[in-house]
Amino acid sequence: MVAAGDPAALAVKARGSSIPFVFVVGQDPVRSGLVPSMNRPGRATGVNFFTGDLSGKRLDLLCGMAPSANLIGLLLNPRSGAAEQHLQAAGGAAQSLGRELIVQAATNSDEIEAAFVALAKAGANAIVVQNDPFFDSRRGQIIALSSRHGLPGIFHIREFPADGGLMSYGASLSETYRQVGGYGGKILRGAQPDDLPVLRPTKFELVINMKTAKTFGITVPQSILIASDELIE
Repeated sequence: MVAAGDPAALAVKARGSSIPFVFVVGQDPVRSGLVPSMNRPGRATGVNFFTGDLSGKRLDLLCGMAPSANLIGLLLNPRSGAAEQHLQAAGGAAQSLGRELIVQAATNSDEIEAAFVALAKAGANAIVVQNDPFFDSRRGQIIALSSRHGLPGIFHIREFPADGGLMSYGASLSETYRQVGGYGGKILRGAQPDDLPVLRPTKFELVINMKTAKTFGITVPQSILIASDELIE
Protein backbone atom coordinates (compact mmCIF):
# COMPACT_ATOMS: atom_id res chain seq x y z
CA MET A 1 0.00 0.00 0.00
CA VAL A 2 1.12 3.58 -0.69
CA ALA A 3 0.00 6.38 1.66
CA ALA A 4 0.31 9.87 0.18
CA GLY A 5 0.56 12.54 2.87
CA ASP A 6 0.62 12.62 6.67
CA PRO A 7 -3.14 12.09 7.26
CA ALA A 8 -3.22 9.04 4.98
CA ALA A 9 -0.07 7.53 6.47
CA LEU A 10 -1.25 8.01 10.06
CA ALA A 11 -4.68 6.57 9.19
CA VAL A 12 -3.06 3.45 7.73
CA LYS A 13 -0.84 3.16 10.80
CA ALA A 14 -3.85 3.47 13.11
CA ARG A 15 -5.65 0.57 11.40
CA GLY A 16 -2.91 -1.77 12.56
CA SER A 17 -2.90 -3.78 9.34
CA SER A 18 -0.07 -6.23 8.75
CA ILE A 19 0.18 -5.11 5.11
CA PRO A 20 3.48 -3.25 4.53
CA PHE A 21 3.11 0.27 3.22
CA VAL A 22 5.22 3.03 1.74
CA PHE A 23 4.51 6.65 2.64
CA VAL A 24 5.44 10.18 1.71
CA VAL A 25 5.07 12.55 4.68
CA GLY A 26 6.08 16.05 5.65
CA GLN A 27 6.29 15.64 9.43
CA ASP A 28 9.14 13.87 11.18
CA PRO A 29 7.86 10.26 10.98
CA VAL A 30 9.57 9.31 14.26
CA ARG A 31 8.15 12.27 16.16
CA SER A 32 4.66 11.60 14.78
CA GLY A 33 4.86 7.94 15.83
CA LEU A 34 4.70 6.61 12.30
CA VAL A 35 7.97 4.68 12.58
CA PRO A 36 10.23 3.82 15.55
CA SER A 37 13.41 4.76 13.70
CA MET A 38 14.50 6.32 10.41
CA ASN A 39 17.01 3.53 9.84
CA ARG A 40 14.86 0.61 11.04
CA PRO A 41 11.33 1.82 10.36
CA GLY A 42 9.39 -1.39 11.03
CA ARG A 43 6.53 -2.40 8.74
CA ALA A 44 6.32 0.98 7.00
CA THR A 45 8.91 3.08 5.19
CA GLY A 46 9.02 5.84 2.63
CA VAL A 47 10.14 9.43 2.14
CA ASN A 48 10.19 12.27 4.67
CA PHE A 49 9.42 15.27 2.48
CA PHE A 50 10.83 17.95 4.84
CA THR A 51 8.55 20.59 6.29
CA GLY A 52 9.42 23.31 8.77
CA ASP A 53 13.14 22.86 8.19
CA LEU A 54 12.80 24.94 5.03
CA SER A 55 10.40 27.68 6.17
CA GLY A 56 13.29 29.97 7.11
CA LYS A 57 14.94 29.45 3.73
CA ARG A 58 11.66 30.20 1.96
CA LEU A 59 11.20 33.42 3.92
CA ASP A 60 14.75 34.44 3.04
CA LEU A 61 14.12 33.83 -0.67
CA LEU A 62 10.83 35.73 -0.53
CA CYS A 63 12.55 38.73 1.03
CA GLY A 64 15.15 38.55 -1.72
CA MET A 65 12.35 38.78 -4.28
CA ALA A 66 10.54 41.54 -2.40
CA PRO A 67 13.23 43.41 -0.42
CA SER A 68 10.84 46.16 0.65
CA ALA A 69 8.49 43.68 2.31
CA ASN A 70 8.84 44.38 6.02
CA LEU A 71 5.71 42.63 7.29
CA ILE A 72 5.47 38.99 6.21
CA GLY A 73 2.42 36.80 6.68
CA LEU A 74 2.77 33.15 7.67
CA LEU A 75 -0.20 30.88 6.96
CA LEU A 76 -0.27 27.83 9.25
CA ASN A 77 -2.54 24.84 9.75
CA PRO A 78 -2.66 24.46 13.56
CA ARG A 79 -3.90 20.88 13.20
CA SER A 80 -0.62 19.92 11.58
CA GLY A 81 1.99 18.39 13.84
CA ALA A 82 4.65 20.43 12.01
CA ALA A 83 3.05 23.87 12.57
CA GLU A 84 5.26 24.76 15.53
CA GLN A 85 8.39 23.76 13.62
CA HIS A 86 7.37 26.04 10.75
CA LEU A 87 6.70 28.89 13.13
CA GLN A 88 10.07 28.57 14.84
CA ALA A 89 12.00 28.37 11.57
CA ALA A 90 10.17 31.29 9.96
CA GLY A 91 10.31 33.35 13.15
CA GLY A 92 14.05 32.89 13.45
CA ALA A 93 14.60 33.89 9.84
CA ALA A 94 12.36 36.94 10.17
CA GLN A 95 14.27 38.11 13.22
CA SER A 96 17.65 37.70 11.55
CA LEU A 97 16.40 39.55 8.45
CA GLY A 98 14.84 42.38 10.45
CA ARG A 99 11.31 41.54 9.29
CA GLU A 100 8.11 41.33 11.30
CA LEU A 101 6.12 38.10 11.07
CA ILE A 102 2.34 38.02 11.39
CA VAL A 103 0.82 34.56 11.82
CA GLN A 104 -2.61 33.48 10.62
CA ALA A 105 -4.10 30.03 11.21
CA ALA A 106 -6.57 28.26 8.93
CA THR A 107 -8.19 24.84 9.01
CA ASN A 108 -10.91 25.31 6.37
CA SER A 109 -11.65 27.35 3.25
CA ASP A 110 -13.48 30.13 5.12
CA GLU A 111 -10.56 30.54 7.51
CA ILE A 112 -8.13 30.76 4.59
CA GLU A 113 -10.24 33.58 3.14
CA ALA A 114 -10.36 35.33 6.51
CA ALA A 115 -6.61 34.94 6.99
CA PHE A 116 -5.83 36.75 3.75
CA VAL A 117 -8.29 39.52 4.60
CA ALA A 118 -6.65 39.95 8.00
CA LEU A 119 -3.15 40.02 6.51
CA ALA A 120 -4.16 42.64 3.95
CA LYS A 121 -5.77 44.80 6.65
CA ALA A 122 -2.63 44.51 8.80
CA GLY A 123 -0.51 45.78 5.91
CA ALA A 124 1.37 42.58 5.14
CA ASN A 125 3.54 42.75 2.01
CA ALA A 126 4.05 39.06 1.24
CA ILE A 127 3.19 35.60 2.53
CA VAL A 128 4.84 32.27 3.32
CA VAL A 129 2.47 29.30 3.22
CA GLN A 130 3.20 26.21 5.31
CA ASN A 131 3.61 23.08 3.24
CA ASP A 132 0.65 21.04 4.35
CA PRO A 133 -1.68 18.60 2.55
CA PHE A 134 -4.72 20.73 3.42
CA PHE A 135 -3.21 23.85 1.85
CA ASP A 136 -2.13 21.80 -1.16
CA SER A 137 -5.77 20.77 -1.63
CA ARG A 138 -6.77 24.47 -1.60
CA ARG A 139 -4.04 25.53 -4.02
CA GLY A 140 -6.36 27.34 -6.43
CA GLN A 141 -8.04 29.31 -3.66
CA ILE A 142 -4.75 30.34 -2.07
CA ILE A 143 -3.23 31.47 -5.37
CA ALA A 144 -6.36 33.49 -6.21
CA LEU A 145 -6.34 35.17 -2.79
CA SER A 146 -2.63 35.92 -3.08
CA SER A 147 -3.34 37.76 -6.32
CA ARG A 148 -6.51 39.48 -5.11
CA HIS A 149 -4.90 40.88 -1.97
CA GLY A 150 -1.55 41.74 -3.56
CA LEU A 151 0.42 39.33 -1.39
CA PRO A 152 3.21 37.63 -3.34
CA GLY A 153 3.76 34.20 -1.86
CA ILE A 154 6.31 31.43 -1.63
CA PHE A 155 5.21 27.81 -1.48
CA HIS A 156 6.86 24.41 -1.20
CA ILE A 157 6.20 22.70 -4.56
CA ARG A 158 6.36 23.87 -8.18
CA GLU A 159 2.68 23.10 -8.66
CA PHE A 160 1.90 26.43 -6.98
CA PRO A 161 3.88 28.68 -9.36
CA ALA A 162 2.85 26.42 -12.24
CA ASP A 163 -0.75 27.39 -11.40
CA GLY A 164 0.02 31.11 -11.00
CA GLY A 165 1.68 31.52 -7.61
CA LEU A 166 4.86 33.58 -7.44
CA MET A 167 7.51 31.07 -6.44
CA SER A 168 8.32 27.83 -4.65
CA TYR A 169 11.27 26.21 -2.98
CA GLY A 170 11.37 22.65 -1.79
CA ALA A 171 11.78 19.04 -2.72
CA SER A 172 10.69 17.92 -6.15
CA LEU A 173 7.28 16.26 -5.80
CA SER A 174 7.77 14.13 -8.91
CA GLU A 175 11.21 12.97 -7.75
CA THR A 176 9.84 12.16 -4.30
CA TYR A 177 7.12 9.97 -5.76
CA ARG A 178 9.73 8.29 -7.95
CA GLN A 179 11.54 7.34 -4.72
CA VAL A 180 8.26 6.06 -3.26
CA GLY A 181 7.65 3.98 -6.37
CA GLY A 182 11.15 2.54 -6.14
CA TYR A 183 10.55 1.39 -2.58
CA GLY A 184 7.17 -0.04 -3.57
CA GLY A 185 8.85 -2.08 -6.29
CA LYS A 186 11.47 -3.40 -3.87
CA ILE A 187 8.80 -4.55 -1.42
CA LEU A 188 6.85 -6.26 -4.20
CA ARG A 189 10.03 -8.12 -5.05
CA GLY A 190 10.38 -9.37 -1.48
CA ALA A 191 12.23 -6.67 0.47
CA GLN A 192 11.10 -5.95 4.03
CA PRO A 193 10.21 -2.32 4.94
CA ASP A 194 12.37 -2.58 8.05
CA ASP A 195 15.41 -3.07 5.82
CA LEU A 196 14.63 0.10 3.81
CA PRO A 197 15.57 3.28 5.74
CA VAL A 198 13.25 6.26 5.47
CA LEU A 199 14.60 8.45 2.68
CA ARG A 200 15.04 12.19 2.44
CA PRO A 201 14.51 14.02 -0.87
CA THR A 202 17.47 14.10 -3.22
CA LYS A 203 16.37 17.03 -5.39
CA PHE A 204 15.34 20.53 -4.32
CA GLU A 205 14.13 23.16 -6.75
CA LEU A 206 13.54 26.88 -6.85
CA VAL A 207 10.75 27.73 -9.30
CA ILE A 208 9.58 31.23 -10.26
CA ASN A 209 6.56 32.29 -12.30
CA MET A 210 7.90 35.26 -14.25
CA LYS A 211 4.47 36.38 -15.43
CA THR A 212 3.22 36.50 -11.85
CA ALA A 213 6.32 38.42 -10.77
CA LYS A 214 5.55 41.02 -13.45
CA THR A 215 1.93 41.22 -12.29
CA PHE A 216 3.14 42.00 -8.77
CA GLY A 217 5.58 44.58 -10.15
CA ILE A 218 8.57 42.51 -9.02
CA THR A 219 11.85 42.59 -10.88
CA VAL A 220 13.52 39.27 -10.15
CA PRO A 221 17.08 39.88 -8.88
CA GLN A 222 19.88 38.42 -10.97
CA SER A 223 21.10 36.32 -8.06
CA ILE A 224 17.72 34.58 -7.78
CA LEU A 225 17.48 34.13 -11.54
CA ILE A 226 20.85 32.36 -11.50
CA ALA A 227 19.87 30.20 -8.54
CA SER A 228 16.49 29.19 -9.97
CA ASP A 229 15.89 25.74 -11.40
CA GLU A 230 12.90 26.72 -13.51
CA LEU A 231 11.44 29.97 -14.79
CA ILE A 232 7.81 29.69 -15.82
CA GLU A 233 7.02 32.20 -18.55
